[in-house]
Amino acid sequence: MIDREGFRPNVGIIIANGQGQVLWAERLRKQGWQFPQGGIDGKESVEDALYRELYEEVGLRPHQVKLLGRTRGWLKYRLPRHMVRKGQKPQCIGQKQKWFLLQLIDDDSAVQLNNGEHSPEFESWRWVNYWYPITEVISFKRDVYRRALKELLPHQRKLEREGNK
Repeated sequence: MIDREGFRPNVGIIIANGQGQVLWAERLRKQGWQFPQGGIDGKESVEDALYRELYEEVGLRPHQVKLLGRTRGWLKYRLPRHMVRKGQKPQCIGQKQKWFLLQLIDDDSAVQLNNGEHSPEFESWRWVNYWYPITEVISFKRDVYRRALKELLPHQRKLEREGNK
């Protein structure tokens, strides 16, 4: 589903632990690192897409996480020209995303990159500093990552305060 402007609706997922770190995943075949994300299917709600993608990409179920916050509006990025598929109708020029901050409330071992039901998108993951992804994600996604992390920061700070009690 691509909107009139050429953007595909998508969810972005930031999973945090209580120590101020976020889950950073390495794409299959060493194609870079990113947060889990994925498209919103047909008439699927944004929340339904969030939990479907959460399971498909990192094997987590809703009871294993706590929803801390979400971005208010759509955050958009454009694909570089060489990544836009020629001849596709309608043509997808980028993504528009709603971002969610979740807390992992289960053990780290609950993260399963190959849940057996879908082809894995990631081959490894690790915990990183909250701001680390901004400088490490592919360049055309950096502004969206910066905006999402900035908007969700109050929720992250609250989690850190509660974790240090």
